[in-house]
Amino acid sequence: MITRREWLAAGPAIWLGGRLSPSERLNVAAIGCSGRGAENLKGLAALPDVNLVAFCDVDAHALARGLKLNPGAKSFRDWRKMFDAIPGEIDAVVVSTPDHMHAPVSLAALRLGKHVYCEKPLTWSIEEARLMAETARGKKVATQMGTQGMALDGARAGIETIRTGVLGEIRELHVWTDRAGKRWWPQGIDRPEETHPVPDHLDWDLWLGVAPERPYHKIYHPFRWRGWKDFGTGAVGDMGIHNAAMVLAALRLGPPRSAEILETSGLKEETFPAWSRLRVEFAAPGRGGTIPLFWYDGGQKPSPDLIGGQNVAENGAIVVGSKGTLYSIEWTGANWKLLPEEKFAGHPRPEPTLPRAPGEDPYREWVRACTGGPPAFCNFPDFASPLTETMLVANLALRTGEKISWDAAALKARGCPAADPAIRRAYRKGWSL
Repeated sequence: MITRREWLAAGPAIWLGGRLSPSERLNVAAIGCSGRGAENLKGLAALPDVNLVAFCDVDAHALARGLKLNPGAKSFRDWRKMFDAIPGEIDAVVVSTPDHMHAPVSLAALRLGKHVYCEKPLTWSIEEARLMAETARGKKVATQMGTQGMALDGARAGIETIRTGVLGEIRELHVWTDRAGKRWWPQGIDRPEETHPVPDHLDWDLWLGVAPERPYHKIYHPFRWRGWKDFGTGAVGDMGIHNAAMVLAALRLGPPRSAEILETSGLKEETFPAWSRLRVEFAAPGRGGTIPLFWYDGGQKPSPDLIGGQNVAENGAIVVGSKGTLYSIEWTGANWKLLPEEKFAGHPRPEPTLPRAPGEDPYREWVRACTGGPPAFCNFPDFASPLTETMLVANLALRTGEKISWDAAALKARGCPAADPAIRRAYRKGWSL
């Protein structure tokens, strides 16, 4: 007989009753082959039950690197042509494009009935996040957002620990990141006046996709697009998805009520600030009042006093309760401690109540879901869409410079029409959902 612990940690053979075999490999198409795409392909190529059948990238150099994993695979520059040409040869799609193209590509795949693994943040706009969840639910396909740290046993144990109530009444949250800056990507700058010739290996029009047309400049591609409002979601969208994931999943606070700027380096028209501090408020479950989440980026950090004077990591989260504090160290959510340490020394972890990812591997967890197993933890409807919406509501404050009163039911920032374009995006002519 399989014990509960063995069942929770089991791989695909137990979940699927031995269904997987070499003849039942999952045929996966990859859209985006560099950056996170390269890491996603590396993880999927290592799985014996995955067959990488097609690669697509607007950059010929990135496409060539992807094809090295399977030189016999089909290759495309335009994902729309790929879906037109070989829909029957694809079971699942991994989407690793810049943020602004996550929804257009993923929704097209979902509507074809394909399983989808999409990098974080799930989408560029809030409406897109809702559509992704609704479509995935309606098509009954397996989805997973690339929140890799959440596949680790420690992250799921952190969720279980918080849910025991050991911290008492939750009073406030603090989440921070060292992004952006010279080490990562530019923010707090204006559009460059000069332009550069488009490299021969890049299809710039396809790279722009749904975003407004602009001349090419190497400051956008490769990689350094994240801080540009037309393409990325800044430090909040990039690392907020990681650093806040474990604690928000544990607390199940629902959509935020409001978001406002506390302090920034200054607002720019086209890029997010070089650094910022925000306050995002949630309704306190089961009691009156609210729970504030304080956000810090660009090297800003919470006070060490919150964690007993300890060193504050470059990324992390702190949950302050009436009976104790949980300090999540760095970005995965898997490395955490209960404070004060003298009070919680030897405090046992609770018995697992959440399924574990096989091998602590997000790709294996998704493939398991694609082939008949339980939903991946970071699936679109239950996890990715709500988390992305929370961080994008915080971004509305940075986009508009106004306090956002969020009406989740109406999908609207009350009294702030300036937020509408980031809630429901207008696509460039020739592009649509």
